[in-house]
Amino acid sequence: MSNSELLNTDPFEAARDAADYIAAETGVENHDVALVLGSGWGAAADLIGETTATLTAAEVPGFSAPAVEGHVGTIRSVLTKQGKRALVLGARTHYYEGKGVRAVVHGVRTAAAAGCKTLVVTNGCGALNEAWSPGTPVLISDHINLTATSPLEGATFVDLTDLYSSRIRNLAREVDPTLDEGVYAQFTGPHYETPAEVQYAKRIGADLVGMSTALEAIAARHAGMEVFGISLVTNLAAGISPVPLSHQEVIESGEAAGGRISKLLAEIIAKL
Repeated sequence: MSNSELLNTDPFEAARDAADYIAAETGVENHDVALVLGSGWGAAADLIGETTATLTAAEVPGFSAPAVEGHVGTIRSVLTKQGKRALVLGARTHYYEGKGVRAVVHGVRTAAAAGCKTLVVTNGCGALNEAWSPGTPVLISDHINLTATSPLEGATFVDLTDLYSSRIRNLAREVDPTLDEGVYAQFTGPHYETPAEVQYAKRIGADLVGMSTALEAIAARHAGMEVFGISLVTNLAAGISPVPLSHQEVIESGEAAGGRISKLLAEIIAKL
């Protein structure tokens, strides 16, 4: 299914088709938890259990190869050490790619159609709190959607009051009591925010800024999934950072922290 076909097909039917394809190719009828692994988080897939099947994302209906360096182009079925099935989505579509909101949340909807009851969504982001140096993991307690769009269509009203699971955040603090939490603001990208936009985000309550996550989390809540979000600070945001921003800095920060944060995430998933 191409992107144009996805735009002209019922999004939930498209997700069902993708879930059926994944079930047939992996031999796993139902998965329990889905992971969207952003910049710096990829190694967690190897720590949570045994990968029993790896699919090329572009071959799965409605999916495409990742457009961002640092993201892998696979979908993996993992048998966790606790006997659960995890679906690891390594082919995130960002809103700035211009493929439409349906494409952005297709992975989440596919995971829900595949049986997943929990979504673990991660990202690399900029911090507005100078105490959070690059390499710091921060739990997402809430978000601000600054994309001026939604994955929900028509008269679809969904309560987002407790979108990011307090239950799972508490489990995360059992693993690491030092974890801070904050509000994540999703901008559209692909350009980085200006210093003035960063200050605007700070004034309206944001602690973290990035270009993903919020739209995916909304779609997950609509699908009835419990959502856990965690960010990796890869840089201080524009106007706070003493140096110019670059994607290379994001990649380097993710690589430097990758082993530590992936181990943290694997230990949190073990408690789900």
